[in-house]
This record gives sequence, C-alpha cells and structure tokens, in this order.
Amino acid sequence: MEKLKLQSEILFCQFDELPAADQHLVQRAIDATERSYAHYSHFSVGSCLRLNSGEEVLGANQENAVYPVGLCAERTAIFAAQVQHPDQPVEAIAIAARNERGELVADPVTPCGSCRQGMVEIEHRYQQPMRILLYGTRGIYVIDSVKALMPLSFAEDSMK
Repeated sequence: MEKLKLQSEILFCQFDELPAADQHLVQRAIDATERSYAHYSHFSVGSCLRLNSGEEVLGANQENAVYPVGLCAERTAIFAAQVQHPDQPVEAIAIAARNERGELVADPVTPCGSCRQGMVEIEHRYQQPMRILLYGTRGIYVIDSVKALMPLSFAEDSMK
C-alpha cells in the first residue's frame, strides 16, 4: 500500500496587492453580482473571465423555480465565451458573491463541483492553465490552475 500526498499552493492576498489587470477583473466580477437572478437562494454570484485576446466575458448565477436547473456564474461566463470566442483560451477568471443582505461575502467564494469540472474541461481543451481569483472582503485566493482545486480531476484522458 502506498500513501499519496497531494498539495496545492494558493496565494492569499489583499485587493491592492494584485496587479492592475487582476484588480480590474475582480472589480468586474463584483459588478456582475448585480446581474445575478438569485430569487430563491438570495446568494448572488458574479464572474468575469479574460480570454487570451484580452476580451472579457461576464457571468452571473441565474436561478429558477425548478431548482437546481439554473446555472452558476462561472459556467454562464465560460459557456458564453465558448460560443462567442471558441478559438480563445481562458486566461483568468474572477469570482465574487453577495449574501442575502446584499453584502459582499467576507471569505472568498469557491466554485461548486460542476463549475470546477467545467473549468477542468477548458484547461484540458486549450492545454493552458486558467488563473482563478476568488474574492472575499477579507482577502483573495489566487490560484494558478483549476488543478489546485481538483488534483484528481476527471477529463478526456480519464476515458482512454
């Protein structure tokens, strides 16, 4: 029997410690929370991704009464980018959230399993890591690849 040890490195920083381009992306994600339709959960999530071309695509969670048929902010942005710019890899994505009181959450919000899987697919498709910026008012997690969130991920190679 062998024990495997999996480790991930995640940087924790303050907003003003980010490069200007990342600050901009985080601010766009914060702004996108206002475009959320979270009538049922009252948890508004916004995302903004930057493609290699520099183009930005917003996403926001969209809910409906047939829970859980809605979509998360991360996947709305990723899917829109794939339709509008299918030849462009995702360079980075920022994610922010507001609670039921409309306040930005204190701790960085993390992607759900479905969104993580969607992000794994994008990295695999373009063979390029996606920088992830998870915003909270106390600080921001900066992650160099979704593989840090899902070290044993399921992708196309898993089916061979």
